Amino acid sequence: MKYYDKLIFELSRPGRKGYHLPADCYGVEALKEIPSDLLRKEDPELPEVSELDVVRHYTNLSSKNFGVDTGFYPLGSCTMKYNPKINEELAAMPEFAALHPLQPAESAQGALELYYNLQKALSNIAGLAEFTLNPYAGAHGELTGLMVMRQYHIARGDEKRRKVIVPDSAHGTNPASAMVAGLEVVEVKSKPNGSIDVEDLKPLLDDTVAGIMMTNPNTLGMFETEIMEIARLVHEAGGLLYYDGANLNPMLGKVRPGDMGFDIMHINLHKTFSTPHGGGGPGSGPVGVAAHLVDFLPNPRVKKDENGKFYIENGDKSLGSISSFLGNFGVMMKAYAYILSLGKENLKNVGPMATLNANYIKESLKDDYLLPIEGACKHEFVFDGLKDKSTGVTTLNVAKRLLDYGFHAPTIYFPLLFHESMMIEPTETESKETLDEFIEVMHKVAKEAKEDPEMVKQAPHTTLISHPDETTAAKKPVLSYRQMKG
Repeated sequence: MKYYDKLIFELSRPGRKGYHLPADCYGVEALKEIPSDLLRKEDPELPEVSELDVVRHYTNLSSKNFGVDTGFYPLGSCTMKYNPKINEELAAMPEFAALHPLQPAESAQGALELYYNLQKALSNIAGLAEFTLNPYAGAHGELTGLMVMRQYHIARGDEKRRKVIVPDSAHGTNPASAMVAGLEVVEVKSKPNGSIDVEDLKPLLDDTVAGIMMTNPNTLGMFETEIMEIARLVHEAGGLLYYDGANLNPMLGKVRPGDMGFDIMHINLHKTFSTPHGGGGPGSGPVGVAAHLVDFLPNPRVKKDENGKFYIENGDKSLGSISSFLGNFGVMMKAYAYILSLGKENLKNVGPMATLNANYIKESLKDDYLLPIEGACKHEFVFDGLKDKSTGVTTLNVAKRLLDYGFHAPTIYFPLLFHESMMIEPTETESKETLDEFIEVMHKVAKEAKEDPEMVKQAPHTTLISHPDETTAAKKPVLSYRQMKG
């Protein structure tokens, strides 16, 4: 570890410079106008390196990153599909990238047309009346959708509806978003297959319920077969149905959330519509609603007049503004390019291919890994660790051993319904050859767990950073350059 840290990061040498700003530069002269009480008293503690050292440092780091462009990324519930490079090229077009958000609508008709067309395309795909593309991420979309839900009930004078029902298998953002929106979370139990227990739901439905948050297929990758009955019960109780779009990928071209009875949903453009996750951003979480909720969508909104001109409107009944301008436009461009590239005839193949890939892996591995739920899954599935647990090799050990073979680990220990959860989602973009290689390695790790369990428990062995002391890393994390030097 010490050698690695020194090799990669300790490049600073006193007096070494990568660039020298001329003394008569305008920027230097401007520093004289800064009030003395705002100036630094001491020079900042920054590395002193040459330009070549900096270039090599970041180039070498980039080669050590793992991404979907370098290997298989079966991260369950995140849909880590390949991002076509044409999307990036189109989003970088100066005609769009050089636009300023404050310029008048008359001079940005192309961008507004793209925004308008994308929201219409998403409405058709989702089976809903209208979308806003303003939210910056999936969780931001959840919050926005719940604010629409709350605004709807307030407008009807039904302010006592403050409870949101959330399944015990839900993504963690669901209850978090409800709490941030000022709503109370009520948990509904799941059946052994992860689907909502309708009998447990019924007594929760009273005149204080604002709605229910669901994802379908659920977190275990199983379709909610009683969704129409759930929709009927919630609507009869006066509540709304919110669709968490994290698991939309297998539904494309087959089932639309609006047709299932959902009133509100968010879509993760960085999952379903192939825009990069970006290491935490930028993302995009458009929110769609049924016709009776359109007026509550956030401002501003893009509209088209009878002459085909696009303009920006701020509605009177809107919940207000939830982002700067119109959201992350570059991300929207990539999603729009993806949709147009596939077209209606190919977009409908995404869901079936994702489902086929997931079931192929599941059936190929269930002899070595414990499958708690039998039957066809959708885009993802969950193993409960190794079938043979006698040697004490855990899901965490398996995940780390996969790194030695060049695969990113799947999602582990989620959902919480199983003690050794291992959630695998291959997506539709992976070839059979890649899936077969992954299956072969998973079988190999299961065999190693029986024959040499201590070796598996000490994995990874071939990565730049090997098996760390997790307890020390958690209790005494090194989070800064200054900490590392100390």
